[in-house]
Amino acid sequence: MVVDRQGLEVSGMGDEGVRHFDRALDALLFFRPEVGTEVEAVLAASPDAPMARVFAAYLGLLGTEAADAAAARERFSGFAPTRVGPREVAHMRAAEAWLGGDIRRAGDILGEVVVAYPRDTLALAIGHQIDFFTGDAVRLRDRVGGALSAWDADDPHYGPVLGMSAFGLEEAGHYDRSEQAGLAAVTANPRDVWAIHAVVHTYEMQGRFAEGIRYLDARTADWTGGNYLNVHNWWHYGLYSIEAGAIDRALAIHDAVLHTDASTGVAMELLDASALLWRIHLAGHPQVERWTRLADAWAARADGPYYAFNDTHAVMAYLGAGRIAAAEAVIRDRERWLAEPHPGVTNHTMTAEVGLPVCRALVAFEQGRHPDTVDILTPIRHRLNTFGGSHAQRDAIQQTLVEAALRAGRHDLARTLLSERVNLRPTSSYNRLKQAQLADALGRSAEAAIARERAADNTAAITAAWGR
Repeated sequence: MVVDRQGLEVSGMGDEGVRHFDRALDALLFFRPEVGTEVEAVLAASPDAPMARVFAAYLGLLGTEAADAAAARERFSGFAPTRVGPREVAHMRAAEAWLGGDIRRAGDILGEVVVAYPRDTLALAIGHQIDFFTGDAVRLRDRVGGALSAWDADDPHYGPVLGMSAFGLEEAGHYDRSEQAGLAAVTANPRDVWAIHAVVHTYEMQGRFAEGIRYLDARTADWTGGNYLNVHNWWHYGLYSIEAGAIDRALAIHDAVLHTDASTGVAMELLDASALLWRIHLAGHPQVERWTRLADAWAARADGPYYAFNDTHAVMAYLGAGRIAAAEAVIRDRERWLAEPHPGVTNHTMTAEVGLPVCRALVAFEQGRHPDTVDILTPIRHRLNTFGGSHAQRDAIQQTLVEAALRAGRHDLARTLLSERVNLRPTSSYNRLKQAQLADALGRSAEAAIARERAADNTAAITAAWGR
C-alpha cells in the first residue's frame, strides 16, 4: 500500500507519483505557482490514481474561472478507477459535486472526510477555500479547528493548517486567538502567505491599521513574490493606505500590482482592483482612465453566470468607467439565467438572494437613485456573507450603503450604521469622517468637529507607521 506524507493511502500511485503529490500539497498550502506543474507530474506518473484526478479537478475550480471549471469537468468526466479507497471515493464525490455547481455539497462531503481523516491535508485546504467562497465564517473556524487536535506541532504541515485556522478565527470574530495562531504559523513558516494574510485581516478588522502596515513592511520579502496571494496582500496594503488618506499610495499600488499591462485578467486579481477603486470612488476620487482599462479587462472575459461575487465587481468596473449599459446588461443576463431552473447550483441561490440585488443597488447608486440603493441593500446587509468573500472584501458594499444613506438623507439609518461601525473600529478614520458628515447634515457643528479631530488623530497614528 502506497501512502502520502500523512500516512493516507493513495491508490494507483507509485513512488514517483507520491513524491509529486506531496510536493503539490506543499505548493498548494503556500500558494506557490508550481502546484499546477506538480499536479500534472502526478497525473503523468500515475494517470489512474484517483487522488491525482481529484487534485487536478480542485485546481480547475479554485480560481472561480468558468472556463477552467469547464475544462476540469471535461477532464474528470468518465474517470473510473480500478481501485479506490473509501476516502478517495468521498473526494471524488466532492469533486463531482463542485464540478456540477453544488459547492456547498462539496464542502459538506469534505467535512465528513475530515471527521474521519483529520490529517487529510487536501480535504482541509479545499474545504477551507470552499468555506471562504461561500462566506461561511462558522465553518471557516470549525472545519480546521475540529481537526487541529489530531496534528502534532512538529508536523511540516501543522503551520499552514494553523494559518488556515487563524483565518477562520478572524472571520468568526475571535481576533485575539486569530492573531496568536497566525503569528505562530508565520513563525513556523515565514513565507506562509495565507497565515500572513490572516494576521493582516485581524489588524484590519480591529482597526489596527498602523500595525498592519508595519507588519507587512517588515515581511515584504516573504509575501511579495513567488505566490498567488501577492496581489491580494497588496490589496490589503491599499486598504490601509486609504484609511490613512493616502489615496496616491493606494493608486500607486493599483498601478504597480493590482492591474498592470502585464495583468492576465484572472478574476481574483480583477476583483481586487475593482474593490480598491470602488472605495476610492466612494471617497470622491473618480479614476476614469483606470476604470476604463479595468472595465475592458472584465468585458474581455465575457463571463456568464458562474460566481455572483465576481459579477458585482465587474459591475463596479463598468459603473466606474461610465458604462451603465454594460452594467445593466449583466443584470439582464443574470435575470434571464435565474428564470430557468438550476437545481443544486449554489451560484443560483447566491445570485438570486445577494448577487443580483447588490448589482442593482450599485447601478442605482451610480445613477443617483440613493433611496433605491438604501432600499435594496438594507434588507440584505446582514446576509451579504452568503455570496462569498471576507468581511474586509464585503465592506465595499457596506460602505456603499453608508454613503447612499447619507446622500438620501436617511439620517436615522446612517446614524445606526455608523454607530455599528464605530463600536467595532473606533480607530477608523473613514468611520469618524462619515460621522462628521452626518453631524454636518444635522447641523451639529460641535459633534462634526470632534469627529474630524478623532479622524485626524487616527490618520496621524497610521501615517506614523511610514515615518511621515
